[in-house]
Amino acid sequence: MAANTKTSRKAARYAVPVAVVGIAVATVAMVPAFANAGGPDLPDVTAQQLIEKVAASDVEQLSGTARLTTDLGLPKIASGLLGGGGVTGGSANPEDKIAQLANGSHTFRVAADGPDRQKLTFLDGKDEYSLIHNGADVWGYDSKSNEVFHEKNPEGAGKGTEHKTADRLAGSPQQMAQEILKAAGPTTAISVGDTAQVAGRDAYQLVLKPKQSGSTVGSVQIAVDAKNGVPLRVQLLSSQGGKPIVDAGFTKVDFAKPAADTFAFTPPKGAKVTEGLEGEGKEHGKDLKALESFPGLDALTGGGNGDVKVLGEGWATVARIDTGAGQGLKELEKDKNAPKEAQQFLNSLGDKVTGKFGEGRVLSTRLVNALITDDGKVYVGAVTKDALIKAADSAK
Repeated sequence: MAANTKTSRKAARYAVPVAVVGIAVATVAMVPAFANAGGPDLPDVTAQQLIEKVAASDVEQLSGTARLTTDLGLPKIASGLLGGGGVTGGSANPEDKIAQLANGSHTFRVAADGPDRQKLTFLDGKDEYSLIHNGADVWGYDSKSNEVFHEKNPEGAGKGTEHKTADRLAGSPQQMAQEILKAAGPTTAISVGDTAQVAGRDAYQLVLKPKQSGSTVGSVQIAVDAKNGVPLRVQLLSSQGGKPIVDAGFTKVDFAKPAADTFAFTPPKGAKVTEGLEGEGKEHGKDLKALESFPGLDALTGGGNGDVKVLGEGWATVARIDTGAGQGLKELEKDKNAPKEAQQFLNSLGDKVTGKFGEGRVLSTRLVNALITDDGKVYVGAVTKDALIKAADSAK
């Protein structure tokens, strides 16, 4: 029994640094907000008018195709943990599919008819994965494994009530833009950029930029349909330049009402059906809500009981997580018998850093930096390495 306990504790120590990959990727959702020259000639508008146009849009029906490309610049070990960029095959659980969207390019077929009917079909490869919200039911179907996920919420039927899984269906450019505008505050400068054409439609571009220094985000650009105010594309650009970190937009879009049978679903004969559990996946706290879907979070935070503190505000926000792991990173470095995956993760980290916080290592991506200290704390945010170290020093 003692040997098993010792083994479990050792495994838990190694889970801490590996789990940071999930947190680093997931922090894309913690950014306080998520121009094409030579675009169409459109009447001038102010940023305020364009925001009002988005808010006043009453479009709830559409269908078409969209594409999401995410280039976080993750280490190879992180890409492997996230499924290598593919979203098909394996589990039908929506959380598994959503987590894998943090890497690579993905194409979707989309349809929506109000707040209670949406459908999202992943078109990566020859196999398909569909996520359907129809009233009280949410279905996930993986064609490769012939598995079905089902979650029911009778109380929310027909009322537009939030649904744990249905909420995650709305990862469209519209939803992303709405969340970005909702979160934009006094630390954000908002302007109108050049016009553009997206999915064959004329669009204005709303540009959001951090007023604070130290952010890895250069700007967020939202292409807004010039006629109906629907956000057609969202691009998250790095402060270091290069191609977008996140580029989510429609490639085709039609604002006609989709056929009713678009949202109908019956499990295929012989399919394995898994029923979702009510209350499953409770929030780990407001500041970790966006991280729930990502691998390793429970190991890092002790099942949601980790001590989490938010440092700073706006685009300079840093989350400090006290894992209680103590000297786990040092022990990992010294242990020649450590699991291969843990050693690979350690090798993927950058050079050691020091400060008032002590010693640690930094995992860097194009968007998120995570500092893992030798005393078991993790500092993570969409800020530069220097800004992260400064935040860690100020927290001492």
